[in-house]
Amino acid sequence: MLTGLVLSTQAQDSSYKLSLEISENGRLLQHMEHTFPDSLAIYDHTKRLIDSLQWQGYLNVEDSLVFLTERKAHLLLETGPEFYWLYLEKGNLEPWMLGSAAFSRIHFQERPFRFGEVRRLIEEVLETGQNQGYPFIAVNLDSLRVGEKQVGARIKVNKGPWIAFDTLQITGSSRTQPLYLARKLKVLPGEPFSQKKLDQAVSRLGNIPYVRLDGSPELSFQNEEATVYLPVNDRKINTLDGIIGLLPNEVEANKWLVTGQFDVQLYNVSGKGRDYLLNWQRLSQYSQNLTIEAREPFVLGSQLDLGLAFSFLKEDTTFLNREFNVTIGLQLSPKVDLSFFGKREAGDLLDVSRYEEANELPDIADFRYNNYGANLRFNDVDDVLMPKNGWRGSFMAGIGNKKLVENTGLPQALYAEAEKNTIQYYLQGNVERYIRWRRKLSTKLALNGGEMHNSNLFLNDLFRLGGLQSIRGFNENYFYASRYLYFTVEPRYYISDESYFLLFSDLGRLENKVTRRPAEWPMAFGGGLSLETNGGIFTFVYALGQASDQPIGFSYSRIHFGFTGRF
Repeated sequence: MLTGLVLSTQAQDSSYKLSLEISENGRLLQHMEHTFPDSLAIYDHTKRLIDSLQWQGYLNVEDSLVFLTERKAHLLLETGPEFYWLYLEKGNLEPWMLGSAAFSRIHFQERPFRFGEVRRLIEEVLETGQNQGYPFIAVNLDSLRVGEKQVGARIKVNKGPWIAFDTLQITGSSRTQPLYLARKLKVLPGEPFSQKKLDQAVSRLGNIPYVRLDGSPELSFQNEEATVYLPVNDRKINTLDGIIGLLPNEVEANKWLVTGQFDVQLYNVSGKGRDYLLNWQRLSQYSQNLTIEAREPFVLGSQLDLGLAFSFLKEDTTFLNREFNVTIGLQLSPKVDLSFFGKREAGDLLDVSRYEEANELPDIADFRYNNYGANLRFNDVDDVLMPKNGWRGSFMAGIGNKKLVENTGLPQALYAEAEKNTIQYYLQGNVERYIRWRRKLSTKLALNGGEMHNSNLFLNDLFRLGGLQSIRGFNENYFYASRYLYFTVEPRYYISDESYFLLFSDLGRLENKVTRRPAEWPMAFGGGLSLETNGGIFTFVYALGQASDQPIGFSYSRIHFGFTGRF
């Protein structure tokens, strides 16, 4: 059956006209008229038609191209008979070489000859061989037999030498250990050479924040070993960060409260991918928190990462929360990571004197919560540190048993009807989209959401939002929410690779099942700048926010500025 033979051409004003006839054994199949810009285009079109016919199994195509006048030509294509497979023998094709493809002699026997099917089979064998240690594998058709309307052939494979990865070589100035980088890129010494792994290694490099690929990777083969040369240099990502915030003093009227934050983030310690983090914040006159994290990659030579974290939150004189977290992570692909975690959370009521006369359980209570869950992260941005284009995000889910602990400073009667042991779950997710409009103009779009459910929720259970890292224009951890969703639009104008001016708008919807107040619709907007210097990054953000308890006004504005030293 003759299909798909006409290759379209666009009509031109200055025309060379071609009258085309396609016939089979003298029987006219198609007649068409085409217009071309010149005679060379006619010859090129003729060649493509012949190739198309032969691709469909018409191996004996005869052509006759005649120019009747200077700008008028006639082309006659005699297709000849359509060929069929007599057989296609497996030859020395081994089962492992087929990968996901299937092969049988019957699959080709007495079927129309389509070289595209053979090419797909050959490409499958080549790809499988190149990814299993045979980068020089060659495949062709042997013992080719062409008879009357029939084709027979045998597949012949020359595997070439088996090649293994040799020790990865770093040709740049990076202090990263080659063995760690080989594990991260999955090109370990002694493993079979794989072109697919080599291609993915470049993608994985883009998701490693502390190194930068400065040049093109190189590959050499010697003594049945493949050596990968990577020109990677270290990036200044270790940070020493101090931030000062000026907020209205809620205790002393008409005065400002100076809050503080101290961050130390150390990455790729000893060149082995070890990460350490320390964060301390003073959020208000009586509030502060502390977070300590550590991560050890490829524990005991496996592909698993181990993470430990401890956090401490003191909310003025009302409650104290602690959390201990153990995480096991695995990189599923160059752009996707999956981790599983176990958490131990504890909350304690501090000032019980205000509840001595209470006749019902207060909104803040003592609890112990053991929960387990998973976190899936994806990263497809152009620069993991300073993205200007691409997507990234994460989704986390956790569930566990929560135990209500009786506080000896409260009347025991308050706990009489309360459920002591309950199941609690939570979901959190975020998606970020970076759109680069021009070389210096980019926009960040972000959507964040979360939900927590339990029959015994307390204020010291809930998500905390507000501040520079979530809904700006409010104090840090200003909002309590059992369910939240907020959207961010942030245009950025870059004056260098890591310096930019920004405008932003945050709009959210928050629910609090503990206080049973109507849903909150906070809104914030403002602007600022992030300025790269020789020693680090200076940040300044000015924000105005509006919520039910905070009107828009300059007296409620939030100013954040600080300096992040990088080394």
